[in-house]
Amino acid sequence: MSVASVIVGCLAALGLLLGLIPFFGWTNWFITLPLGIVGLVVAAIGNSRPGLILCGVVLLLAGLRLMLGGGII
Repeated sequence: MSVASVIVGCLAALGLLLGLIPFFGWTNWFITLPLGIVGLVVAAIGNSRPGLILCGVVLLLAGLRLMLGGGII
């Protein structure tokens, strides 16, 4: 479970990097946030501290990007 959460977190991080490019912020809604939440749940079930940290940071940065871009008011 811990390896799965880190892999899902890495995929979410790649989606976050894509979402930082202007006009690709929508990927945060449809790729980054769902993958980050799934990774966070899997990490919580598997007691994976690195997975929790990775997915938590990705979700925090994706939320910050959405707030700055006007996606979350």
